[in-house]
Amino acid sequence: MADSRASIDALLTEHFRYTPLSLIDDIINTVNAIIYRAVEAIENGLLSTPPQALGFADDPSPDISIPDADGERNVDFPEARAEIENGVHQLETLLEATVDKLFDKFEIYTLRNILTVPDDLTPWVRLAHYGDLTLPLPASAPTPASVLALRRKLQETNKLNLALEHEHACNTALLSELHALIGHPSKAKGEDEAKSSPPDPAPLSFLAPHMAGAPSQPLSTSAQFTASQLPALRTLVAELRPKLTSLPSAAERVDWDSGKEQRREYIDGVVRRVVSENGVGEESGERDLGRTVAGEEVRDLEGVVQAMGSGGEDVMEG
Repeated sequence: MADSRASIDALLTEHFRYTPLSLIDDIINTVNAIIYRAVEAIENGLLSTPPQALGFADDPSPDISIPDADGERNVDFPEARAEIENGVHQLETLLEATVDKLFDKFEIYTLRNILTVPDDLTPWVRLAHYGDLTLPLPASAPTPASVLALRRKLQETNKLNLALEHEHACNTALLSELHALIGHPSKAKGEDEAKSSPPDPAPLSFLAPHMAGAPSQPLSTSAQFTASQLPALRTLVAELRPKLTSLPSAAERVDWDSGKEQRREYIDGVVRRVVSENGVGEESGERDLGRTVAGEEVRDLEGVVQAMGSGGEDVMEG
């Protein structure tokens, strides 16, 4: 019985969009509100009526003093107000008890005879929003487990999407740095910025010879050529390491009073004159030529270049 009542209540709740008991409770609450307003009106009417009209008379015995009177010379009866409030309270209690008793019967009758569906018809009732639903459900219909699995799959897909977007942003920044290294200002910076600012020499511009006007070559060709030169570079480095230890002593044995020193001074003078003619002198301050190189560093570099030249010729002959 309880199970059938629960199924009927569920069916009616889905149909009405509220439970049957909530409808009955609203009716009872409305009746109680009317009772409270009626009792309040009765109390206000009795309190506004003169006590003499309600049967309260003056005491004729001479031992009792004259009762108090208000501004309109009406006799005040304190016991009348207390008796009225007590009587109104009893009336309110009586009405509440009567309403509760009668509406309990109303609730039982309504649930059994009005807000109900026969037990044999309950499985056959189809509501309006079930019109397009096919029963029994096909085997391919989604189940709660499959819906939960799809929800989790969607969450993981969103996480993967965020990770890929982050990786894409990192790769874009890396490509921008690589383009700047090989000399692609239009890709490393914006088009307007690339046109307005003069191109700076790229450290790895040799990997992209087409930037200098040569025919375009794929990066794989340049990489293969660079890799083929690595053994020769390793050999040169191995040969230069023992020679580096002898450079300071070789520099001390150089005869600086010979004609080489005069030739070096002549070359330095010509270089200074050409630089000053091009407006890059020390006083112009328009260009930064870098730090000043000492004479000892220049001589050491010349020795290294000569050693590399002799080593490169040996390698080429080999």
